[in-house]
Amino acid sequence: MNNNSTTKMIAAFRETALIPVFYHDDLEICKRVMATCYKAGLRVFEFTNRGHHALSNFTALKRMADEEMPGMLLGIGTIKDEGQAKIFVDKGADFMVSPVAEPAVALYCSQQQLFYIPGCMTPTEIQQSVNNGAVLVKLFPGNILGPDFVKAVTLLFTGTLFMPTGGVGIDEKNLAAWFNAGVVCVGMGSKLFTDEIMDKKNWDELYAQIISVKEMIEKLRIK
Repeated sequence: MNNNSTTKMIAAFRETALIPVFYHDDLEICKRVMATCYKAGLRVFEFTNRGHHALSNFTALKRMADEEMPGMLLGIGTIKDEGQAKIFVDKGADFMVSPVAEPAVALYCSQQQLFYIPGCMTPTEIQQSVNNGAVLVKLFPGNILGPDFVKAVTLLFTGTLFMPTGGVGIDEKNLAAWFNAGVVCVGMGSKLFTDEIMDKKNWDELYAQIISVKEMIEKLRIK
């Protein structure tokens, strides 16, 4: 990974702060969700490799992002092996996220100069990921690890950036705990894309919720 690209990606994750983590079988729903996120100012979007239509939907979303959404970085998540990584690199993924720390994926992404975010749960996994070139580490599952874990590992890994995913809430108290602990951004899935919003396809409510979370994060960063 060249330094300019790494710098660009870190800046995008830091500025966006709220990283949507999403999958749905229905392509039209995927498009509406990504469009709503973009309208609300998010410029990083993680589509997860979690269903039978992941590849075809990602391909269509990537085309949409390139044609209609200047500045949008569309990455693929839930990548667990090199074979999966190769498939989505071929489809133009802007970055790659794993739920695990997989050395083979780290090496492949490095060779492809693709920004890679490994998923870690222990200091040993974080150290191995740093040794494999990771700059930003996904802490997963976030609800199990908690903000106190972040406080502890940031003392051990100065210079390494952290993004919790899984269980991060949309309320100010929960967000404050994470950002005060030192995370650079948070990944958010079901807490953002609630069943009520998705069942009703209430994109206006989704937009309002994203704006609300962004405003809370910005407020926390100003303190």
